[in-house]
Amino acid sequence: MDILSIIGLVVALGSILLGQMLEGGHISSIVQPTAFLIVIGGTTGATMLQFPLAVFLRSLRMLPWIVKPPMLNPAESIRMILDWSAAARKDGLLALEALIDDVPDPFTRKGLQMLVDGTDPAKIRATLEHEIGAVEHHDMQAAKVLESAGGYAPTVGILGAVLGLIHVMENLADPSKLGEGIAVAFVATIYGVGSANLFFLPMANKMKSIVHTRAKLQELVIEGLVAIAEGENPRIIEGRLQSFFAH
Repeated sequence: MDILSIIGLVVALGSILLGQMLEGGHISSIVQPTAFLIVIGGTTGATMLQFPLAVFLRSLRMLPWIVKPPMLNPAESIRMILDWSAAARKDGLLALEALIDDVPDPFTRKGLQMLVDGTDPAKIRATLEHEIGAVEHHDMQAAKVLESAGGYAPTVGILGAVLGLIHVMENLADPSKLGEGIAVAFVATIYGVGSANLFFLPMANKMKSIVHTRAKLQELVIEGLVAIAEGENPRIIEGRLQSFFAH
């Protein structure tokens, strides 16, 4: 569980609501279902229009990453690769075959299988790097769904504000309806700007960060597997791998 994401959401929303209360306003005054429907519905529709169905659905499947990202543990990956290196130097590459089924990550398992099969190191690198590039491209496209939503939301919020003002102008003769129209106009702008800057854009950047970190970890795995295939010393392998996430 990514506690920082949850804290960030609470702090962002809490600060805005608290500020509203400190200014003497009421939370109920910024709760407008009509404005919410205009902004979120319009933004969702525009985003769906921009992307293919597969990309849009991939983005929805990646949404849980915001609070529960994939497990990425460079230290554990380095330890595992060093264990493989020591076993391979002692008993040969075929000694690693019994370990393949115990590897939970499909990418790493595929690389280990290629290593055990005696695949040429250059071939291992080329095959796995191609897979990294393909998966990273698809995941980045999915992250751009939220990024695009963050671009559309403020504009749709302005559209909601204009619609609210039109409603106000149509009911100038009936003062009882003016308040509701003005409220929708201003709240729609808040929803548009707020959803973009508090949700869509930060979530998109969070996804991109996770995708980048996972790709970097997979590059570490490739480097380790290739080094084992080339018969390098475990100490040299360890130094090389630790440089990937050096601070």
